[in-house]
Amino acid sequence: MRKIPRTMATQHPDNAKFPEWSINGVIEGEGEVMEAFHCFNSLLIEEVMWDAEGKDVDTHVIRKLLSIYPDYFSQKIIGEDLFLTYRIPNPYIEGAEKKVFAETMESIPIAYDLAEKFYGKKVTPFFEVILPFTTSYRELISVLKYYEKVIVGRGEIELWDGIKVEQLIGETNPKSIEVIPLIEDKDSLIRINEIVKGYYKAIKPNYIRVFIARSDPAMNYGMIPAVLLSKLAIRKLYSISKELKIGIFPIIGVGSLPFRGNFNPENYNNVLDEYEGVFTFTVQSAFRYDYEEGDVKESIGKIKKREVREPISFSQEEEKTLVEMVNKYVKRYQVIIENIAHIINQVSSYLPKRRARKLHIGLFGYSRGIGNVKLPRAISFVGSLYSIGIPPELIGISSLEGFKEKEWDLLESSYKMLRKDLERSCKFANQANLDIIREI
Repeated sequence: MRKIPRTMATQHPDNAKFPEWSINGVIEGEGEVMEAFHCFNSLLIEEVMWDAEGKDVDTHVIRKLLSIYPDYFSQKIIGEDLFLTYRIPNPYIEGAEKKVFAETMESIPIAYDLAEKFYGKKVTPFFEVILPFTTSYRELISVLKYYEKVIVGRGEIELWDGIKVEQLIGETNPKSIEVIPLIEDKDSLIRINEIVKGYYKAIKPNYIRVFIARSDPAMNYGMIPAVLLSKLAIRKLYSISKELKIGIFPIIGVGSLPFRGNFNPENYNNVLDEYEGVFTFTVQSAFRYDYEEGDVKESIGKIKKREVREPISFSQEEEKTLVEMVNKYVKRYQVIIENIAHIINQVSSYLPKRRARKLHIGLFGYSRGIGNVKLPRAISFVGSLYSIGIPPELIGISSLEGFKEKEWDLLESSYKMLRKDLERSCKFANQANLDIIREI
């Protein structure tokens, strides 16, 4: 069994401060290569997400890491001790990025060849890809089969007179990859068991890593629904693992502020208690740069040592009630967001950029007939609302007035740190501005 990382550094630009080596506060290009080494070497994070979704990414990162830091990586093998994991564009929904998806997949065998030459043995530095916005197991299988049949399989194509592609470009390795579903929307989180089971039945992997989004669901549905949906998904994954008798290792995408997960060096223990059953936690930019480095390293060390506990369980009736609670909250939350979206977009344009990124394909939508609004990415969304004294954690919370006693009991037992998260966010509230949204 391979080593499964407990911590994953990501390139989410949620940091207020910025490292000295960034250019004008923006991290991009060569800076991200340096950043990856910093995460491995200085912070002792075991995995770095190499993000090709929504931004440009250096597909020659393996060549640069091995050539710039040869002594370090001769001792720490990428793909065995440390891990780089692509997040790729989803070609099913990000039409403009289809060729970026293909380009990223093409770089996997190139990285293999470079690593094999460097280490003098077979080493696979990239062998996993994260597929965002996964809604079906068919998408996962398509990505896997694209790699196997197009990237690897083309070696057998005859070009002319018995000459095959492999004679020109050499053997292609690795022969296959692993695909990590990133589940982000409400309906897919609720039926996460169908997605994972479908993938397992078709591919029969030895284990599965599943990425549960926490930030975008909060933006789309509200903080409380995002937490409840993630809890429900984690429990379903645990049950599937027992049923299929394979290891399933959940990843959760948590940011530094309460709305996006409240995962930071000051609150990580509460988050570990909250999300029992999760194996890998994302260590985003704010976690790494907005706190003292000594505190960051200490907290990461303790996270890696913490035992993974069994997640909270729900009866079938409780699962049904959770979904009903989520839907009640979402109905109120989305009405408010629709009415203040123009303010959010206006304020977000003034927020300083911390990383070079492209426009985001948003999931924020409403039921048919109500329409859609455009919103910035989740980090800018949160920053905008904090800037005007309307913590997003409080939006939609008036829906709780209609909760029944059994729903309140289930909420309090399911979302253990609710009061702590609200206490932190309420410090930044402006009562006059909150009164405005109360009238919506």
